[in-house]
Amino acid sequence: MRQLNEDIRQQNFRQVYLLYGQERYLRRQYRDKLKNALCQEGDTMNTHFFEGKDVAVGEIVDLAETLPFFADRRVIFITDSGLFKSGGEKMAEYLSNPSESAYFVFTESEVDKRSKLYKAVQAKGYAAEFGEQDENTLKRWAAGILARENMKITESTVQLFLGKTGTDMENIQMELEKLICYCIGREVVTAEDVEAVCTVRISNHIFDMINAIAAGQQRRALELYYDLLALKEPPMRILFLIARQCNMLLQVKELGARGFDSRAIAPKIGVPPFVAGKYLGQAAKFKSAALRGAVEKCVEAEEAVKTGRMNDKMSVEILILSVL
Repeated sequence: MRQLNEDIRQQNFRQVYLLYGQERYLRRQYRDKLKNALCQEGDTMNTHFFEGKDVAVGEIVDLAETLPFFADRRVIFITDSGLFKSGGEKMAEYLSNPSESAYFVFTESEVDKRSKLYKAVQAKGYAAEFGEQDENTLKRWAAGILARENMKITESTVQLFLGKTGTDMENIQMELEKLICYCIGREVVTAEDVEAVCTVRISNHIFDMINAIAAGQQRRALELYYDLLALKEPPMRILFLIARQCNMLLQVKELGARGFDSRAIAPKIGVPPFVAGKYLGQAAKFKSAALRGAVEKCVEAEEAVKTGRMNDKMSVEILILSVL
């Protein structure tokens, strides 16, 4: 992000930018920053947008080879094309020697760093990865947004808030907007405010459900399941999330047993360190054999539904009861 901000500040632009990674909010934010810096406001003649996996590379190349109309550059934005996973060879070939007036901004959730297109971007421009932000960064960011509205939040309250929202910055922003509207006219956001208006993410429900299972709280685990059903979550998606959580806990437990701490585990399972810390704590409540058995029972429950031996709602109920 520092490099992108420096390029924009100095107006010293690369011909090609790739913005990729899990954090959708930051990808979109920096795409818009580059758009505002590279393009003249309202210039639809020299600003072009392509989105989706059916983008026509030939059409993009033809546009790039067309001189800009009364402007210094023609800017082409390409979003979620999948070209960095497969089919990007022609684009990579063009980027090795593009028209001097053509500029490209790619925005992708996933890329293959071994691909010819990724290497072409590295050679000709700049690739910026936007991963999930750590807990302290998210706390400062949330507090900063509230401060602009002349509102304050305590350390414990922002911790509660992030516990409900998860680490997705787009979701955090939406929940902050709700909080700001709810607390208008007041200086301090309280825990009661967070509990009143902030929506708990589905993954948090699953985490709490696994905690209830670990504590032998059958009624609580079922209540959380019925809450998810009331929110119109399909039973098979809930089953998938339970299976994923149990599998994640099994990985974390095995890594912890080998001496890895939360910071070392985080990149191996693709989560921020503070989330890995939570998983370590939850995994400690189970034996490895119990977690393996839970994963196997999830597979059996899915098979029972697909073969018609049991309906989906009941299969998850029995699963929750059987792993207690």
